[in-house]
Amino acid sequence: MADLEEQRRKVEELKKKILLQKQKGGGAVPSATIEPVRKDDIAPSPAEQENRKKAEEEVQRKVEEARVQAQRLIDEKVKAEQEERRKVEEEAKKKAELAKAQAQHLAEEQKRRLEEETRKQAEAAKKREEEAKKKEEEAKRQIAELQQRKKDEESKKASVGSAASPISLQAYAQALKQALADGVISKDEAVLLETLRKSLGISQQEHDALEQETQLEVYLEAIVEGWQDGAITPEDSEKLDLLRENFKISAEEHLRLEKQVRQEILKQR
Repeated sequence: MADLEEQRRKVEELKKKILLQKQKGGGAVPSATIEPVRKDDIAPSPAEQENRKKAEEEVQRKVEEARVQAQRLIDEKVKAEQEERRKVEEEAKKKAELAKAQAQHLAEEQKRRLEEETRKQAEAAKKREEEAKKKEEEAKRQIAELQQRKKDEESKKASVGSAASPISLQAYAQALKQALADGVISKDEAVLLETLRKSLGISQQEHDALEQETQLEVYLEAIVEGWQDGAITPEDSEKLDLLRENFKISAEEHLRLEKQVRQEILKQR
């Protein structure tokens, strides 16, 4: 715009100069020696008319050139402004597309993390459910075993009846417990027990029932002895392993008895 104003100013100055030249008419006479003559009293000569016409044409040409140049400057400025606006719009569009892509990427990443977290939580829940189901099945199995064992014991007691007196059974149980104290019944001990059993009138069924009860009693006493000081020593652990193997006591039964013993010890303290 500054260039356009400068061009207009030059055009105006040029107009003033041309008008001044036209007024002078090709030469100036000092006003002190010549009486002023009115312009209407003097007819312009053909040369002056030609010069005036050329001057007017020159002015018109220059004015037209100035107008064209001014219009060109305006067009160039408008074009430059449009180009600048286009660049700004393109840059803004690029930034908007980049922001949109980043937002979409972030949303997809958050969605992926959420899906992964949901999957992990589902797997953990499924695993907990499976573990709970296993524990429930294990508990049912243990209950079934206990019920079956109780049923077997009751059946054995029913089949034994009252063939032997309580005193005979008590005496035989003491002898059986002494023989089972180390976890193994030797051949000599087996012969003595067999002789004692027959002399006391104790049946084989009664012997089997007493042997099972005595094994649990001996094993339970060994656990109590091991936990008496508050911890199981390697020697105690070795003894319990031997008894558990010989008496065919399951790991579940061992844990149950050990838990019972520890609770009793804690109560006493």
